Formats: sequence, C-alpha cells, structure tokens
Amino acid sequence: TAFLHGDLEEEILMKQPEGFEAPGKEHYACRLLKSLYGLKQSPRQWYKRFDSFMVSQGFDRNSYDCCVYHSKLDNGSMIYLLLYVDDML
Repeated sequence: TAFLHGDLEEEILMKQPEGFEAPGKEHYACRLLKSLYGLKQSPRQWYKRFDSFMVSQGFDRNSYDCCVYHSKLDNGSMIYLLLYVDDML
C-alpha cells in the first residue's frame, strides 16, 4: 500500500477496471491522481514523498547513500534511519 501515497507528476490515463465500469460511460478513461502498484513511476514517486517528509522533519540525507538519513539531537546523540525497499534502484 506504500505506493498508493505517491503523487503523480504527469497525467496518466487508464481504462476502467473490469467490473467497475460506470454505466453509460464504458468507453471513458480514468485519470490517475495517485500512483498505483505496477506503474513504473510508483517507486520513485513514493521515495520522493518519503524523502520530502524526512527532510521536513529535520533529517539530513546521507551524501553517499540516499536511503540513509541522520539527525543530531540537542544532547549530542545521533539518530540514523536506514530505508530499505525491495527492488528499489
């Protein structure tokens, strides 16, 4: 379900899913507002949304690995967050 939270940057149309066609509008297309599992754009859009959230929370992205975030607390302690998503490039 993580991919359902990514916002799309381009317009993507799809045919209505079988069994969910609107009566009288069977030849209409659906415009996607959010990414779906199976779209090539889904992993990237999900990561961009995750990344913007982490940066907004005060975390810094590691310059060597974009899936590692870190933040320094007021007492000098460090927080490291390591992100792993199967098959993510």
